[in-house]
Parts: sequence; structure tokens; C-alpha cells
Amino acid sequence: MLANLILLFLSVLAMEAIANITHRYVMHGFLWVLHESHHRPRTGTFELNDLFAFFFSVPSILLIYVGSYHYGPALWVGLGIAIYGLIYFIFHDVIVHNRLAFPYKFKSAYMLRIIQAHKLHHAVSAKHGAVSFGFLYARPARELKAELKRLAG
Repeated sequence: MLANLILLFLSVLAMEAIANITHRYVMHGFLWVLHESHHRPRTGTFELNDLFAFFFSVPSILLIYVGSYHYGPALWVGLGIAIYGLIYFIFHDVIVHNRLAFPYKFKSAYMLRIIQAHKLHHAVSAKHGAVSFGFLYARPARELKAELKRLAG
């Protein structure tokens, strides 16, 4: 069981790296056509960017299925992806973008840092020139602001 929990934890951590790379090179790359909706004011309940939740859920569902019936370790990887998706939804959609009412205001340095980093990511509404593409880790705001300034030229 310890090995399974370690695999689960490592899968959540790996998803941060995968999400960072996907956000930087796919969402702000060839699938900007979908992600752009997230960098514009939302006009309804959903935006095209929400399709990424579906894209990320497919490997999770498949791994959970395979792990449940064929190869046990795949279950824990699939659950790790699902847990990362839940963390992402709560942090990104609920806390940062207020897509559901969330009255609590965070005071921890960690939460304030990642919230500010994501807001700095949204300081740029274009395909290029954004900073901070991860969700669980963020560089200090002063570094991100300096990078934004440098990228703006």
C-alpha cells in the first residue's frame, strides 16, 4: 500500500510538470484557439478553455479503468491525475477565478504567492508574453514581474 500511495503522490507531482508544459506550449501554442477564451472576459458559464478538463480527464479515466481490471499500478496513476484535476479545479476555477462563490480569503504566504502568480499570468491576454504556467508552484512575484517587463520589451 505504501508503494501505491507513493505512486499516487508522484503522479500528482508529475501532473504539475505536465500541466506546466502543456499550458506553456500547447495552450499558448497550437491550441490557443481554445485557451484564448480564458484570457478574455467570460460571457457565460462556460468557455472553450473548459474543453481542456475533458482532454485531461481521458487519460485519468483510462488509467483508472486499466488499473481496476488489468494492471493495478495504473489505478494509482489515474487517481493521481484525477486528484491533480480536482486541486486544479478548486484552486484555479473556484479560488482564483471565482467561478463558484468562495468567500474565504487566504492569508498563507504559499496561497497568496500562487494566486498572485496566476493573476500575473493573466496580465497578458495575448498568446505570447505570459509568465507562470504552473499551478502548484510559482516563482516569487518580483521575478515574474521582472520577466513580464523583459518580455514586453
